Amino acid sequence: MNALHFITRTDVQTEQLPWGPHEWISRVGLTAAEKLMLVRVTMPPGQAHKFHRHPALEEIIYVIEGRAEQWVDRERRLLGPGESAHIPVDVVHGTYNAGAGNLVFLAILSPAVFDGPALVDMSNAEPWAHLREASED
Repeated sequence: MNALHFITRTDVQTEQLPWGPHEWISRVGLTAAEKLMLVRVTMPPGQAHKFHRHPALEEIIYVIEGRAEQWVDRERRLLGPGESAHIPVDVVHGTYNAGAGNLVFLAILSPAVFDGPALVDMSNAEPWAHLREASED
């Protein structure tokens, strides 16, 4: 496949993940971008991308629709449409659907080309395994 400069709806690469479908708008193999990736995530009610970190990636999450319970390290915020969160490289974070409908957001990640794992699950490690429970007290 040749790298695209313009991405139409038919070019978007959809990947099914446990927390909802990911529509890749820019990533290696789709565009020639080396510094940016862009994905639109639709997270159904009750789903979450539990605590994790990206050892080599910086990320911005921008909410389009719905309500996100967004964690960046040990800080929690509820985000709605038009609001965003910045996650520095290798910082633990999690996104939880806090509404009754779908949560739709864009994730912008950088760089697109990197060494090592894209994601490390932290949801079973302390303090992350019980952080949400502790915040409800």
